[in-house]
Amino acid sequence: MVFAASLLALTPPAAAGPADRGSTLRLDPQVLEANGIRTAYAILGPDTPDPLLLLNGTGSPMSQWDPALLSAVSRTRRVIVYDYPGLGASAPMTGRLTFDRLAAHAAALIEELGYRQADVLGWSMGGFVAQRLAVRFPERVHALILAGTNPGGPRTALGPTWVQEVDSDADATARSYVLTNYPPGRRDRGWAFVRRVNAAIDEGRFPPDRIPASTYDAMVAAENPWLTSSENLTQLRKISVPVLVITGAQDVVTPPANSRTIAAAIPDARLRLVPHAGHSFLFQKPRLIARTIDVFLS
Repeated sequence: MVFAASLLALTPPAAAGPADRGSTLRLDPQVLEANGIRTAYAILGPDTPDPLLLLNGTGSPMSQWDPALLSAVSRTRRVIVYDYPGLGASAPMTGRLTFDRLAAHAAALIEELGYRQADVLGWSMGGFVAQRLAVRFPERVHALILAGTNPGGPRTALGPTWVQEVDSDADATARSYVLTNYPPGRRDRGWAFVRRVNAAIDEGRFPPDRIPASTYDAMVAAENPWLTSSENLTQLRKISVPVLVITGAQDVVTPPANSRTIAAAIPDARLRLVPHAGHSFLFQKPRLIARTIDVFLS
């Protein structure tokens, strides 16, 4: 559901937006076993009671999180990022990949890291995993942020066909990513994000951007049953933790109607639409989103 081709291999145009100031943020990956899978992860920020676990989009390893967002969020709280099974330095998952299995893996990761529970933010496909995590492993979730995602089933609102095709293409270009994930007039923010990620990987501050086609294709394939079954939507009423549902008001990848549906299904969920923002609103407005996260989790 999100751009997942290697950003490192794609160079944006020289005139794409103002120069970035750069960042010193570094990910220092470590490895443990979660559900029997060798899993690469990194921890940022001060030690806080409930860490914030970030669940990325389709085919996106930890190296595709925005350094600016991670830097801003980790100033006040502990943040955990990791490579899904089969991405980055994590071993693949045997058998068919499903979002329930990814949720079970995330729950095991929280436990293996020594935490009883975590605050969880899931973006795009990561939102599918986060929903299943909150439904199936409620004891592991302290609070939930569902960002730019959908509830699954026939009530899901899909973007235009050409956007869906780009979004499911492992070989999509950086230009296609910027075109679909950022609104007109704000696409310089998309190129700035691409440069931030490229710089972090080029300089060795982020680990290599490894995205095997087999894992990417398995994640895309998992979306087919997700979109045909209403099981997840009907189970969202079970979620009793604090929930923030947030998306870009101009998201054409996962239209805002999906967030409205999710917020209506979860008791007492808060809904926020970020104005003038697209699917990658987390990276378009990293400081605003970091403040929003901090206020919600405080």
